[in-house]
Amino acid sequence: MLGTALRLCIDFAIPHADDTFPLSTLIINVVGAFVLGALVSRLWSTAPAWLKAALGPGLLGSFTTFSAFAVAFVSLSAAGQWMPALAYLALTLVLGFGAAGLGLALGKPTTSVPEYDE
Repeated sequence: MLGTALRLCIDFAIPHADDTFPLSTLIINVVGAFVLGALVSRLWSTAPAWLKAALGPGLLGSFTTFSAFAVAFVSLSAAGQWMPALAYLALTLVLGFGAAGLGLALGKPTTSVPEYDE
């Protein structure tokens, strides 16, 4: 429910018609990919199953959605907006995978503890 509410807030803040570039959906999915990558990298090895389910499929699954991506792509295509549709497809893939990778990289816990001189 929280993920859906967050998504709705962003959709209201950055509205778009069916035949215009879906910037809000792109932002939502890229941010969600980054956050999930960071959480997986940082918490998944030690988090209990209930927390993984709550944050992954629960919060972020309802925040991001493949169906919104697909509907936006099909709507742009049906309106004859092929260049924006293809740009949206490419940006979603490149930025989404990039954000997930960045989240995984930045979410890694540090393995060394700095030494302090006394």
